[in-house]
Amino acid sequence: MTKCCGAVAIVVVALLTGCSDSTPPKPKEAAKPPEAVTGRYAFYQVYGTARLWAPDVQGLRVASIPLNDVKGGPGESGAWEVTFVSPSKSKVRAFTYSVIEAGGNLHKGVFAGFEENFNAASQAKPWPIVALKTDSDVAYQTAAKKSADAIKKLEGSPMFYLLEQTSRFPDLAWRIVWGESVSASKYSVFVDASTGEFLDKVR
Repeated sequence: MTKCCGAVAIVVVALLTGCSDSTPPKPKEAAKPPEAVTGRYAFYQVYGTARLWAPDVQGLRVASIPLNDVKGGPGESGAWEVTFVSPSKSKVRAFTYSVIEAGGNLHKGVFAGFEENFNAASQAKPWPIVALKTDSDVAYQTAAKKSADAIKKLEGSPMFYLLEQTSRFPDLAWRIVWGESVSASKYSVFVDASTGEFLDKVR
C-alpha cells in the first residue's frame, strides 16, 4: 500500500512539474474598434430578417445613419436604416443595422421597427432586390470623379447616403450628399445603383 501511494505521489509531482514548465498563455489581443460598413452590406445583413417578416419583400429606401463613435471611409457609415415593402401585406417596415449599441432606439446588429401602411402615392417606389448592384462606396467614387472642385470646397463636411427609386430616373439610384441630410444638402450627386453610371448632380 505504501509503495502504491509513493508511486502515485511521484506521478502527481511529475504532472505538476510538467505544468509549471509549460508556456504561459498569450495575452488576448485588444479588440478591434468597430468599423463602418457600406450600404449594400447593411442591406443584406437586414434582408434575411425582413424575409421572415414577409417573403415577398421589395426594397424601398436605404439611408445612412452617422455615428460620432464610428469613423468610416467614403460610402460607409456606422449604421443604416433599410426600409422594405411587402406587396402582399400592403405594409412597409424599417429595419436598422448598426455596428455598435448607440443612443435612442439604435441597437447593435439588426433591429426591426414597427410595420406601417404603405402609401403607394409616395415619391419613392418599391424596387426588386436584384436592382441593387452598385454599392455605396463605388457610387461615391463615381460621384467624386465628377465633383473634384466641389469636394475641395466642402472638405470636412458630413456625408449622407440615400438609395431610392423615384420618377426622376428610370432606375434605382444612390444620392451622395455633402451634408447631414437631403434637406441640408450643400451638394449632391446621383449614381445609377444598377449600372454604376453617373446620372446628375445638384448644387
